[in-house]
Amino acid sequence: MALDRIENLIEKYFEGETSSAEENELKVYFSSPDVAQHLAQYQSVFGYFSQAKTQQFKVTIPLIPKRRDKKRTYVAWLSIAASVVVLFGIATFMYTNEKAATSGDLGSFDDPEIALAETQKALTLVSQKINVGKQSIRYINEYQKSKNKIFKK
Repeated sequence: MALDRIENLIEKYFEGETSSAEENELKVYFSSPDVAQHLAQYQSVFGYFSQAKTQQFKVTIPLIPKRRDKKRTYVAWLSIAASVVVLFGIATFMYTNEKAATSGDLGSFDDPEIALAETQKALTLVSQKINVGKQSIRYINEYQKSKNKIFKK
């Protein structure tokens, strides 16, 4: 009769309908040495629970967090700086665009010679600013070379 009860409890267990007391009864039965031959295949399932109780976690967890990678920090700051530059550019564009719309002067010329002269002035100004930017990039390249010599990868 006890064997029939164990078989019914196994069916209930795999259906997920057992109570804690019934599960404990199964654990006790399968941890004993006199398990029926046809139920021996379930012994490893229920034997695991008694074995898992004895295991202990022995790895220590450090309380001090690890320092972040310097390259990741550099990339983070670089992305923040790029975001600020983009926002500054958008704000400047919006401000100058609003000023031009309110002033009424649309920058058009009746005389083509004056228009050509003004266009050349604007392009010269842009060219000067780009050349200044190129000189800055040279300094950055020299810095990168020096840094790579000091901090070999």
